[in-house]
Amino acid sequence: MKRRELIKGLGVLPLAGVVSGASVSSAFAAGDDPKQKNKKSIYEAIGVKPLINARGTVTVVGASQILPEVQQAMDDAVREYVQIDELMDAVGERLGQLTGTEFGFVSSGASAAITAGTAGCVTGGDPDKLWMIPNLTGMKDEVIIPAYSRSAYDAAAKAVGVRMVEVSSLEDLKLAIGPRTAMILVLAGARSENGPLSIKEISSVAKPLGVPILVDAAAEGLELPNPHVVQGADLVAYSGGKYLRGPQCAGLLLGRKDLVIASRINAGPHHGFGRGFKVGREEIMGMLAAVEMWFKRDHAGEWKTWISWAQHIEKRLGGIQGLSTEINEPKARSNRAPSLQVKWDQSLIPLTGEEMEKLLWDGTPRIAVSGAGSFLPFPPNLQPNISVAMASLRAGDEKIIADRLQEIFINPPKMEKDLAAAEFNLSGQWDLKMKFSASTVDQTLMIEQKGNALIGTHFASIGSRDLDGTIHGKEVLIRSSYTKDGVRINFTFNGTTDGNSMQGKVSLSEYGDAEWSATRHDYRPAGSSRSKG
Repeated sequence: MKRRELIKGLGVLPLAGVVSGASVSSAFAAGDDPKQKNKKSIYEAIGVKPLINARGTVTVVGASQILPEVQQAMDDAVREYVQIDELMDAVGERLGQLTGTEFGFVSSGASAAITAGTAGCVTGGDPDKLWMIPNLTGMKDEVIIPAYSRSAYDAAAKAVGVRMVEVSSLEDLKLAIGPRTAMILVLAGARSENGPLSIKEISSVAKPLGVPILVDAAAEGLELPNPHVVQGADLVAYSGGKYLRGPQCAGLLLGRKDLVIASRINAGPHHGFGRGFKVGREEIMGMLAAVEMWFKRDHAGEWKTWISWAQHIEKRLGGIQGLSTEINEPKARSNRAPSLQVKWDQSLIPLTGEEMEKLLWDGTPRIAVSGAGSFLPFPPNLQPNISVAMASLRAGDEKIIADRLQEIFINPPKMEKDLAAAEFNLSGQWDLKMKFSASTVDQTLMIEQKGNALIGTHFASIGSRDLDGTIHGKEVLIRSSYTKDGVRINFTFNGTTDGNSMQGKVSLSEYGDAEWSATRHDYRPAGSSRSKG
């Protein structure tokens, strides 16, 4: 596509900034640029190992490949200054035209769009109320959420200070709605489209009462007409850095103009609660370019390319004894992109999925598949399978992946497994001390041991959660997970024991690492006192 043709196609852009550069098809060939082949990675220059993202549009491993047209729009935008509110007004109108909604707002990501949307529904655009957040005294301070929508992303709404009210049926919903209800938050998916708590059914109850509905559709593309608005949603949040292939730190809030504007004032450059959620002029124009391009891209051609990459890997793995592959082509709106499922017979290939993920992650180049890169997913993948996603690859990545997988599966390394008998019985109560980056916290472990296996309860600051683990010789492994009320906390303790004490390192999953130690609880009969020696 020539620059002039592209400018003509995007001539309705509200400002002087234009989208230009290579065509979409060239984005898939970026990895074949001869100028880039011998160039040292900008990340390697500071000691960080780059990776091939075969996991998908997941933020922690970089999400998606930004479109060249988006990059060009961002480069053009930084060359001039502009008044941000005027820019937001013009872009908001254009987003509405493109998406078939009333108005739009470029946020600093889908999560920020949910936070701003919640604040907009709480404050109604009143600056006095904005400055009171998170003290919601006298304001609507409850957000209703269907049980199927609970996730770690609840935190985006809770940041405003609201109380989440979970409902499991239409009758629950009718009883929950009241004068304190600010909005209803729904996670897009199969349940939001069909069933007793679909957006349509929720809307039938909420609309007559004037309660807005915000839908989290972060991992979706854009459709005309908007399927969630058609069902009755007032606001819909999208990620810019996933399938829209826009700026990673940008997102969209689309829907009712009055609510979008009320939401937008809760984000930067405006002062108050949402100042930290600001987006720059380059991200705003880059996000608009991504939306413009969404309706111009050859989606069928992209899908065909992804399938061809999966088929290349599949072909390279063909004939390996004990191995099977299947190309998965999902139909759902969220995370809609093909992947290759690889399974194997562990009697012939003695590896777990977790071990395979680690082998690929530790190799050169580093390759992220399945849950790799998320710091010890819970529970770990102990099954003989992995998933290789196609949507975030660059042309040529599929060849590297195929070669590496073939190499490992043909000659799988022997993984050391500790099978030693337990030297101690750890059953009982343990006083646990967690040393975090800037604090030390007392917690409790209740352990029951059967052979090498450990089960029990981990009592921490936010509440109790089940634990499981193993002891082999003096080596201890304990895992605990808390996933209630939209919270997602996974701990993996590694250490040693002498039977009366334990100590070691603990992975806090996405929150880094900490040190831990534990001693057996010193029980005292009622009425006795401890010596103060």
